[in-house]
Amino acid sequence: MIKIKKEIDYIIKRANECDARIVRINELLLFSTETGDAWILDTEDKFAICLMQNWIKQKYKIIDTSTQFGFDWDYQYHIEGDSFIVLNKSGVIKQIFGYPIQEIEKQINK
Repeated sequence: MIKIKKEIDYIIKRANECDARIVRINELLLFSTETGDAWILDTEDKFAICLMQNWIKQKYKIIDTSTQFGFDWDYQYHIEGDSFIVLNKSGVIKQIFGYPIQEIEKQINK
């Protein structure tokens, strides 16, 4: 069983060090940016959780047991051109530029 918390800690550490990385785990995609952000995406259902924003760790809820894990998804996302767009549960839309969109899309489409 994949220890998702270990992968989340890894991607947050990468974001904290301004290191853009992408980790693919089945339908999940974790990525960090050079601007101190980190996200986890459900590539099938287009859900997202912001793990870190501007080098500040965000609050998120993940249930991880020895046999399964689950998420309380905060956002829905989509990619449009060179922007990463998220919609939160309150209906607020945020458009983000500067992410490694080509690499993210490449991993999503694998």
